[in-house]
Amino acid sequence: MATGVRLDLDGRPIKPMTICMIGAGGFIGSHLCEKLMAETPHKVLALDVYNDKIKHLLEPDSLPWADRIQFHRLNIKNDSRLEGLIKMADLTINLAAICTPADYNTRPLDTIYSNFIDALPVVKYCSENNKRLIHFSTCEVYGKTIGSFLPKDSPLRQDPAYYVLTEDASPCIFGSIEKQRWSYACAKQLIERLIYAEGAENGLEFTIVRPFNWIGPRMDFIPGIDGPSEGVPRVLACFSNNLLRHEPLKLVDGGQSQRTFVYIKDAIEAVLLMIENPARANGQIFNVGNPHNEVTVKQLAEMMTEVYAKVSGEPSLEVPTIDVSSKEFYGEGYDDSDKRIPDMTIINRQLGWNPKTSLWDLLESTLTYQHRTYAEAIKKAMAKSVAS
Repeated sequence: MATGVRLDLDGRPIKPMTICMIGAGGFIGSHLCEKLMAETPHKVLALDVYNDKIKHLLEPDSLPWADRIQFHRLNIKNDSRLEGLIKMADLTINLAAICTPADYNTRPLDTIYSNFIDALPVVKYCSENNKRLIHFSTCEVYGKTIGSFLPKDSPLRQDPAYYVLTEDASPCIFGSIEKQRWSYACAKQLIERLIYAEGAENGLEFTIVRPFNWIGPRMDFIPGIDGPSEGVPRVLACFSNNLLRHEPLKLVDGGQSQRTFVYIKDAIEAVLLMIENPARANGQIFNVGNPHNEVTVKQLAEMMTEVYAKVSGEPSLEVPTIDVSSKEFYGEGYDDSDKRIPDMTIINRQLGWNPKTSLWDLLESTLTYQHRTYAEAIKKAMAKSVAS
């Protein structure tokens, strides 16, 4: 717990607040709860269906923050306690979402409901009760870059004006309706527009966060260990799962898509600045990513293979990757965006935030965690399946 008076970016003392965090048991929520407990005096009402990723913050009563975090097991879909918990807090942070691309095609209805319909009451209760809202959206709302529609050999494809994504100027460009991959981005865009409208018409104090591939320990799940065997998590956990099982990494359509990755601990610093500097964060939409950590998915696979060999002490496979088609991997209706590079001007100007961790360092930290947490369990599970 922090001692002494903590000041915001404008030199004003930060008052302790109560935060209602929806989705507190997930990857981002668990890191944010840790940070709030260790470094601030704030209280957290942690709402989620599961609490495995925050158990270490809840269990012993002797923890210095035992009276500052309360877990409420609830599903926001259908729980009458939701409004009361939002009313008890000064600020609500909504992290709840279905956010794994494998689901966008195969469960488009759940995806649209979870990201739009289920978020509506949260926005409504914040607006009606004059409570501040930090809503987590996604970089997917940008869809495809303008550059992706230019001829392959156009020199303009190299011009940042055609691919760098800015919160206040870039259009949101999605594929056709039959490409159900965009069900997620479209639902996320519509809830952003609704929140923005609540701000304009009813004075809702809001901040919208657009994460660009935050990665680190506790991300997603490892299929068959702490998630469904047939589940397909996001790229980092998919590749980790392959590495842990000594299987080649599957490159969808050759792994040519480009992505930027940011370390979860850097990203959480940005979120804390938003929480504690409402005057600078209200009414803003923030890209939170690391434009310097850009790689193709194929390059990511190669780096992860090299880093995992280093942290595990086990040699890499002779053939570390295999190509699969997106149809085979994700099913019918898949589509992708070519590049995702965040413009950092707004967050830099408003909050002075910059990411620090290089891609190599964040992969080393994450894969060390994955190896330590899962290697033994996977060996056992694989031995069991061989025996049976």
